[in-house]
Amino acid sequence: MAALLAAMWLAGLLLASPALAGPAWGPALAAELAALEAEGHDEIGLHVRELGTGGERFGWRDDETWYLASLVKLPVAVELLARREAGALSLDETLVLRESDYVDGAGPTNWAEPGTTLTLRELLEPMLTESDNTATDLLIARLGLATVNRRAERLSGSGLGPITTLLEVRREAYGWLHPGARALTGMDFIALRRVEEDEARLDALAERLGVPSSDLALPSLDAAFAAYYASGLNAGRLDAFGALLAAIGEGRALGPAATAELLTIMTRTTSGEARLKAGLGHEIRFAHKTGTQHRRSCDAGIAAHGEGSAERRWVLVACTRGERDTERSEATLRELGRALRQSGVFGPES
Repeated sequence: MAALLAAMWLAGLLLASPALAGPAWGPALAAELAALEAEGHDEIGLHVRELGTGGERFGWRDDETWYLASLVKLPVAVELLARREAGALSLDETLVLRESDYVDGAGPTNWAEPGTTLTLRELLEPMLTESDNTATDLLIARLGLATVNRRAERLSGSGLGPITTLLEVRREAYGWLHPGARALTGMDFIALRRVEEDEARLDALAERLGVPSSDLALPSLDAAFAAYYASGLNAGRLDAFGALLAAIGEGRALGPAATAELLTIMTRTTSGEARLKAGLGHEIRFAHKTGTQHRRSCDAGIAAHGEGSAERRWVLVACTRGERDTERSEATLRELGRALRQSGVFGPES
């Protein structure tokens, strides 16, 4: 009830004050977001901006720092394609998969045998469409983290925290439990990932480190990830990530051919079928990337409506935090997509 009253107050303020007017659909969307938060356990962050000169913008906690999870794979893709445009590499270049390269998570690369030869193109697609962590770290090793971070900073306007490898995400998070975790390998974390219950996973971590469970510095995975999130790694403001997406959509990050290639790959994303896309409806085309971590879920991309000269496009960046159940967070993002559509962001519903 308090959240709903706050949304009603905000809606009245937006309508009453020309200086804070914003888009006409803003108050309705704000009320929907407040209601969604009041109904569940997730906090919501949202950034919306229409591409093109004078496009409308809307933010809901978009100036706060959010953990972006696998959204950081998009800057890796931009760096890769920019290097290809500059003639510094070819997507047909090959890398050899080693046992030390594996990182837990989804995607086909973990099913390949050590010694498999993979092209950069074969790593790019699953990194984006299936959020393949092993593919991502192989590409980061080829490109260099410093160059990925420099380009991300330039395109986002310095609103993103440092990007790390996906293996370092695990080492940093579990390192809050015990410093020895920062020396674990990707195969160690794959083994830990197979232990589903949190308490049992802590016991398995202690056993792998050769220490008693009482030596772990924090009482739970929740506490470890909370400490990790506070570090600012792989995090940023949603309006800053929106600026990076706008640079892509408006052709300022890459040339026309590479921009089209990247967005086409992003339309094939399969890891977010139950998120924003499910709520946006069939009339909205969505080129996007998802991100998922402990009590964190994100979905971000470029939505398009209409054809030819009548086409309009919007950057959408949405994240949730708090809910333990990923399916419930995905349901929140699905409802957020529905709220975007019904509030009139994309024009009147047909």
